[in-house]
Amino acid sequence: MRPTTASSEAKLEFKKQLQVVRRLLPYLWPRNRRDLRIRVGIALVLMIAAKVANVYVPIVLKHATDALAPEAENLLVAVPVGLLLAYGGVRLASRGFGELRDAVFARVAQNAIRRVGLQVFRHLHRLSLRYHLERRTGGLSRAVERGTKGVEFLLSFVLFNILPTLIEILIVCGILWAMFDWRFAAVTFVTIAAYVWVTFKMTEWRIRFRREMNDADSGANTRAVDSLLNYETVKYFNNEAHEAERYDRGLRVYEEAAAKSKVSLSALNSGQAAVMAAGITALMTMAAFGVAAGRMTVGDFVMVNAYLIQLSIPLNLLGTVYREIKQSLVDMETMFEILDQPPEVVDKPGAPPLNVTQGRIDFEQVHFAYDSRREILHDVSFAVPSGARVAIVGPTGAGKSTISRLLFRFYDVSAGAVKIDGQDVREVTQDSVRQAIGIVPQDTVLFNDTVYYNINYGRPSASAEEVYEAARMARIHDFVQSLPDGYNSIVGERGLKLSGGEKQRVAIARAILKRPAIMLFDEATSALDTKTEQEIQTALADVAQGRTTLVVAHRLSTVVDSDEILVLDHGRIVERGTHTQLLHHGGAYAQMWFRQHADADAPPEPVAAQNAGE
Repeated sequence: MRPTTASSEAKLEFKKQLQVVRRLLPYLWPRNRRDLRIRVGIALVLMIAAKVANVYVPIVLKHATDALAPEAENLLVAVPVGLLLAYGGVRLASRGFGELRDAVFARVAQNAIRRVGLQVFRHLHRLSLRYHLERRTGGLSRAVERGTKGVEFLLSFVLFNILPTLIEILIVCGILWAMFDWRFAAVTFVTIAAYVWVTFKMTEWRIRFRREMNDADSGANTRAVDSLLNYETVKYFNNEAHEAERYDRGLRVYEEAAAKSKVSLSALNSGQAAVMAAGITALMTMAAFGVAAGRMTVGDFVMVNAYLIQLSIPLNLLGTVYREIKQSLVDMETMFEILDQPPEVVDKPGAPPLNVTQGRIDFEQVHFAYDSRREILHDVSFAVPSGARVAIVGPTGAGKSTISRLLFRFYDVSAGAVKIDGQDVREVTQDSVRQAIGIVPQDTVLFNDTVYYNINYGRPSASAEEVYEAARMARIHDFVQSLPDGYNSIVGERGLKLSGGEKQRVAIARAILKRPAIMLFDEATSALDTKTEQEIQTALADVAQGRTTLVVAHRLSTVVDSDEILVLDHGRIVERGTHTQLLHHGGAYAQMWFRQHADADAPPEPVAAQNAGE
């Protein structure tokens, strides 16, 4: 049963590789790019010209050698000199046509790489939040990088190495048969066939070591990226040695796989050399007997040797090319698997854009589960009227942030509906839904670029004055102006050069610049100190004026002035009302309020006000 299984796996692998090649062909012959198609045609013509010149080199060398033979002494000296000049010219033409071919085809290859890379990049942004939460960033980036490099290699070498080499082999076999004997062509063909067979078989054996190397490389890189992204956490817990050990474990796996790969490569090279040496020896022996018998000239002997040496160069390269092609196919298969990953959230065909008139939000009997075995939200219903401010509070894990993700349509509800101005967000385009909502998140992640870029990211088409005005409204303009480089100051990776409050102000400015009809504050001040929180709250209040506002909060002091407060617990709304009403009710909200103020020296002011009102 084993051979059958191995054969089935080989057939399946071959089918996968053919699919990869078929998916690559449109990039080689792109639609609506007549200029690139012309380049492909010119490159093919130059390739043929290079091979014709290359095949003619040994023939010119034969005539030059015969002209220099002792029996040709009565010939003019100009004859061999002319042949030698012709020999040099043909060799130059062969190389020149090849270089021109590469130069002409370069734009086609680079265009294909750009288009593939861009397609993968766009698709990654189309994939669901679930995919990105589960992905391994380091391994993913390596897969895309290796895949795009594989495109370049496959385009260049399949077209301009494998195909021309096969053509040259057939032409040489035909010349040897026509000029000498079928046995010369047969030995040449058998030698090449044996060389190719050894190369293919041993490369198939080696490919698993390369895969192990790739897996180990991706694993080690993922650990390194993860560790560096969490640099501060590593430092907080003095775990540099622990991280180095984790990284070294990955490197040790890579070291072992790389050593096996190198040993197997030596075995492959030795096998190839043995086959080629046997073939060359057999042909040269036949040629030597032909010269001794007077059937062949010394020039013929030299020509046979030149052909074999000339063929051995691309054949030696064929081993490397085949290995790289196999690896490129594996890398591209991994990259195309990313492209085949279906987006979880998709627009319906012909979905119209969201028409925002008032900015009203409605959650109608919403049920949602990340995993079907565990529901997160249970029959959640509430409304945020136009221009109103509604807060959602509750303990950690209650489902607060899930509501913001559903509003942005990062996920679709399991049951019920999320509506904006009466329009189900599933019935309109995702882009228009997200365009209508601005967000100030709890963990503001900034791009490793300038302050200006990060604010301008809210609306890249905004003018510089609009960016500055947004910064003023967020109360960060003066701070930015005080920096040595002002708005051109680099914020560092994930904004590490800024404090928590400064990052939040940048996020507020970015949200203001977007000019959304709806504002979402998702735990926007939970990680800040009291003074900074108060300053940020003032800025948020200014931003929220005239806009429908949904506040997701853990600190209750940030939501006391909301028009309505919803208390979420285990995915259900257990209480709703104003701050005063909920305190008077004495339920879950009141308990949370007193718990958060348990260490205060005096009763919280809102409670005193509420008692006075009673």
